[in-house]
Amino acid sequence: MTTRELDLTTLSPTRLWIPKHVLITRAAADLPHTAEIVRRCELAGVDDIRFLSGNALTGLRGATERETYASAKNTLAVVVAPPSALKPQPIPPSADWRIDLAKGCPAHCQYCYLAGSLQGPPVTRAYANLDDVLDGIRTHAGRGSVTRGTLERGDEGTTFELSCYTDPLGIESVTGSLAAAISRVGAGEFGTDVQLRFTTKFDDVGELVTLDHGRRTRIRFSVNAAEVANRFEGGTARMPARLAALRAVAQAGYRVGLTIAPIMPIPGWREQYGALLDDVAAAVAGIDDLDLTAEIITHRFTPASKEVLLGWYPRTRLEMDEDLRSQKRSKFGGVKYVYPKQTMTEMRGWFTEELERRLPAARLLYWT
Repeated sequence: MTTRELDLTTLSPTRLWIPKHVLITRAAADLPHTAEIVRRCELAGVDDIRFLSGNALTGLRGATERETYASAKNTLAVVVAPPSALKPQPIPPSADWRIDLAKGCPAHCQYCYLAGSLQGPPVTRAYANLDDVLDGIRTHAGRGSVTRGTLERGDEGTTFELSCYTDPLGIESVTGSLAAAISRVGAGEFGTDVQLRFTTKFDDVGELVTLDHGRRTRIRFSVNAAEVANRFEGGTARMPARLAALRAVAQAGYRVGLTIAPIMPIPGWREQYGALLDDVAAAVAGIDDLDLTAEIITHRFTPASKEVLLGWYPRTRLEMDEDLRSQKRSKFGGVKYVYPKQTMTEMRGWFTEELERRLPAARLLYWT
């Protein structure tokens, strides 16, 4: 099925984030992409759009941690990406390089990957100097060691991950950054041997399926067992909506993927994750030229992320008990708490076998 044959009326998003407050810094005010963000925000009905006299984001804290969190999650800041954010960074095992369209996420995942890595209130910051951000693709095309030149993933070319510090689809309706990046890469502006990739928990793909993407973008949907998704992934599209969006973009010719994460050994995990894989198989059935990958990531946390998450979600039922975990140290001496070796081995063996049996079209890129 071609893009023209898609019924776009069926692609109305089930979950759409519209900020209550939009703050535009002085440095970002006159940039061309800022005008596009303002246009989209006004179209979405945002009433509070403020141009700041300076570049500092102030007045974000409430009387309590919960008030600060709630206000920040309803705020979009339009800022200029600093020089440190413009230099692509290696991002194994996902991609050759990381480039950031934004920093911060509007969702309410109780295991949030960003907790502990972002400074201050969790405001979503969209980068207005989009040309500078995307120029990293130009300077780093043909370089890298994760996919570029490898036997297993060399057909992907040089890969650029867009979703390390945000969910770019979750904010796309009010930024347009993702559509701009996909269109420019699809048109070959940065060469023909590059590929964008991003992960999302949202389903707002109506605009994306109309783009001339040149099959140079892989859209991966973050999926999980129903119990995990329903309990811990607030403010996101539900699993059936994500799978419907997965089918829609695959029908539109995009390369697609699954980010099965974070895996948790909940009671009945084999049955729940088995049902998930069966649902994915049904969602992609009958699609011509399907290019489907899978990345599987187990749940882990750090002391810093646990402290932040308990401040954001004091009543969470998410298991973060150090006594039930094993320590994993980074080369820089940082500590992560992961599942014990026996649990990891058992889950990895099951997922590897069941992914091949239930979803043979999927190519497993890595497990971590």
